[in-house]
Amino acid sequence: MIVITAPTGNIGHQVLDKVLAGDQPVRVIVRDPAKLSTDVRDRVEVIQGSHGDPRVVIRAFDGADAVFWLLPTDRRAASADEAYVGFTRPAAEAMRAHGVKRVVDVSALGRDTPYAGRAGHVTASLAMDDLIADTGVAFRALAAPTFMDNVLRQVRVIKEQGMYFDVISPDLRLPTVATRDIATVAARLLLDATWTGRDEVPVLGPEDLSGNDMAAVISEVLGTPVKYQQMPGHALRDRLIGSGASEGMTQAMLDMATAKENGLDKGIARTPQHAIDTPTTFRQWCEDTLKPAVQAA
Repeated sequence: MIVITAPTGNIGHQVLDKVLAGDQPVRVIVRDPAKLSTDVRDRVEVIQGSHGDPRVVIRAFDGADAVFWLLPTDRRAASADEAYVGFTRPAAEAMRAHGVKRVVDVSALGRDTPYAGRAGHVTASLAMDDLIADTGVAFRALAAPTFMDNVLRQVRVIKEQGMYFDVISPDLRLPTVATRDIATVAARLLLDATWTGRDEVPVLGPEDLSGNDMAAVISEVLGTPVKYQQMPGHALRDRLIGSGASEGMTQAMLDMATAKENGLDKGIARTPQHAIDTPTTFRQWCEDTLKPAVQAA
């Protein structure tokens, strides 16, 4: 039995679709089963509720061989530690109680860099990994950089203003990965019952790009000029607080950005295998995903 959390989210639904292509029984934890397609509901066992609820995970992990663990976004949590470690603690206890064999989660790059202990969301994510691994399960953390898919949050700004914003320096080249590639790696691990031990699996994507590089690619794909604009940290803070994020989660986001600026995502050298595992280029992602989204906006 494979258990999928967050099966209606951006990454989770892609993992679910790929796992359903295999021949193993699948159980999902979902707050609102109506968000699952009828076809999917007919092929999975549904546990309704939050995977942060002890009563839900103790039911969901009964008889589970493998679990895909993915956190929901809780911008109102008091701190990143509460959002990651606090949310995951009941699940870790349920994993131990039921003897879950294997767990795959989506985490972050940076563990072996000097910035890992002061990187906000990343620091909390690494602590979450440790909590899960300490249960004794075989564990793989998919250590990811920034998602290409995050650009979709700015579709209307790109279309209406010809701008793309972030707090990272415009010429700093960093890895970026498509969530569809993360889902492919996750599904392969979930369907493979042979691996053991604990490890990180860097999902780096095939290239490093700066904000200016990405804006140039977006411009070429859309056929209209798009400019990258670095925004100051205080502007990001105001935007996050204004949209309902807590002070703690806002500071965690700023700390993560500072750590990325200083080299958090540069601790792993890309190898040919990384490009094989996560092959989607930013240009291809823009053609397949961003361009249709902008046209539909």
